[in-house]
Amino acid sequence: MEDFEIARNITIGQYLALESFIHKLDPRIKLLCFALLVAAITFSTSYTANTILLLVALALVPFSKIPMRYALSGLKPAIPIVLLLAALQITFYTSGFAGGQNCVSFFRWGPIDSNTCGVQLAIVSAARFVELLILTSLLTFSTTITELTLGTEGLLSPLQRRFNFPAHELALTMTIALRFVPTLAEELERIMKAQVSRGADLGRQGRFRFVQQTRALLPLIVPLFLSALRRAEDLVLAMEARCYVGGKGRTHFIEFKARPSDWVAVVFVVLFSVGILLFPFPL
Repeated sequence: MEDFEIARNITIGQYLALESFIHKLDPRIKLLCFALLVAAITFSTSYTANTILLLVALALVPFSKIPMRYALSGLKPAIPIVLLLAALQITFYTSGFAGGQNCVSFFRWGPIDSNTCGVQLAIVSAARFVELLILTSLLTFSTTITELTLGTEGLLSPLQRRFNFPAHELALTMTIALRFVPTLAEELERIMKAQVSRGADLGRQGRFRFVQQTRALLPLIVPLFLSALRRAEDLVLAMEARCYVGGKGRTHFIEFKARPSDWVAVVFVVLFSVGILLFPFPL
């Protein structure tokens, strides 16, 4: 049953109550810093910039007092997807998609064109994926669902006042979706173990078994979707039973106040992100 231990490798959406500098940051400041780092990761295309960003993401783990092994355990389920995307990029990323870059071809045959641009894209994309996963895990490790909801709403509140933007509804939807990631992982693990106990062939590996494994996913996906819809309906009924009303004019029991350390963190992240985006890295 070790092949079906999915929930323990899903770190996104889980909160760890620890006393660290990152835990004590204002949720609004934390989300703003997260958005700035995500922008720096998204628009950085060089090896050097992504290496620096990866080192910074890893360096933030000790600041949150979270064990490095646990923080990186969420990468395990994503490894097959990253390897598949890297193989497709290296194989089919032709020089025509490179936007005028000088690409040196290793192998070319029909639609297959392996070149240096495809290799760079695969490495940079894999690094981006790891960086984003680490940062997202750290955000949920150090921030409760309530803080995420109120922090997101606080950042979007200027848009709500000026343009009548549904800040509260959007924040609530995002945080509920994030919260249900570990819940659905536990549900998928339970369904897989139940199917295996009934004789389903889900765990054995071998050559040319991807077709059988893909067909075997159908008995897992359908119950998972039904369970997700049932949980969503239960959540709606629970919110209605508690007379929940969202939208403009809703007050909050918790009021956040930024401290000097929060503004220092923002200034540091802004300078770092701008430096990463504007500095002309050679590679």
